[in-house]
Amino acid sequence: MDCGANGTKRIVDFRSDTITKPTAAMRAAMASAEVDDDIVTVDPTMDELQKEMARIFGKEAALFVPSGTMGNLISVLVHCEARASEAIIGSESHINVYEQGGMATLGGVFPSIVPNNPDGTMDLRAVENAIKPLDDEHFATTRLICIENTHNRCGGRCVSVEYTDQVGQLAKRYGLRLHVDGARIFNASTALGVSPERLVRAADTVSVCLSKGLAAPAGSVIVGSHEFIEKAKRLRKALGGAMRQVGILAAPGLVALKDMVCRLYEDHSNARLLAEGLCGMKGLQVDMSAVETNIVNVDVTKSRFTAEELCRAMGKIGILSYDLTKTSIRLVTHYHISEDDVRYTLACFQVLFESELV
Repeated sequence: MDCGANGTKRIVDFRSDTITKPTAAMRAAMASAEVDDDIVTVDPTMDELQKEMARIFGKEAALFVPSGTMGNLISVLVHCEARASEAIIGSESHINVYEQGGMATLGGVFPSIVPNNPDGTMDLRAVENAIKPLDDEHFATTRLICIENTHNRCGGRCVSVEYTDQVGQLAKRYGLRLHVDGARIFNASTALGVSPERLVRAADTVSVCLSKGLAAPAGSVIVGSHEFIEKAKRLRKALGGAMRQVGILAAPGLVALKDMVCRLYEDHSNARLLAEGLCGMKGLQVDMSAVETNIVNVDVTKSRFTAEELCRAMGKIGILSYDLTKTSIRLVTHYHISEDDVRYTLACFQVLFESELV
């Protein structure tokens, strides 16, 4: 099926912003990076990245880890060092859904699951009610609250600074810690017009991904206090996350901070254009109020297709997406996708649905 005006077919990959390839500037930086053994001594390029991330987020120190999953796991385990610890997490959170229950299986930390609202928040009363009383030995000891920003499964929704502050205040009132899974925190900062530092000021720790919209080839960075990072560094070693000449991975991260954060608004604009076009098509529904960053969730309940069938049909004509549930698909914009790619994609969807009616 040819959808373009010139009769050509192209591949447009909306499966995730994790599929982004490093830029030419990143590859050049990797090739010329000054490196050293980051276990025996200190890799200078990695040291620069960690200091810059700590500065951006207003925390004392930072630590590079291979993945966001490891970053979240390390953060939970450091905050919940004592046995019989509990962490409050959202039902739709990445930590709960996509990380194999690592906090429990590897760390013995009990997850207390609170329902996520459609906007990615958790009801504060429900969070407070989930905190266990310290004077009752029947319960695990609540030590941590985790929130996610932007919220992946809720459609890339931004969690406001006001809400984060309120959760931070609640945590402090009960002597708990607050961790933010900030895999796409730069998207939230861009969309809200709030600095990363202000957005996470109430948090004790944040895990920030470099390999999604920022397009670095790998890695996340945890930020927090000096004491926290020292403990995190020891745990990273135990989990196999310490690396040698890791400046090769830090160098593209530095380029990402300089070149890619400032263009995230383009991904958001393209996501809105895509959402507006799709929600006008027969059988497709998009909650436009939920399209705040670079993720578009499309409800296909009223379509003749299941989510899997629609992804397969579009994949055959070069439009790649992900079936989030049996009745919804997810499309994610990133720097490889232009406005023209979005318009081409909408034309392909239109042709598919027109052919469905024949």
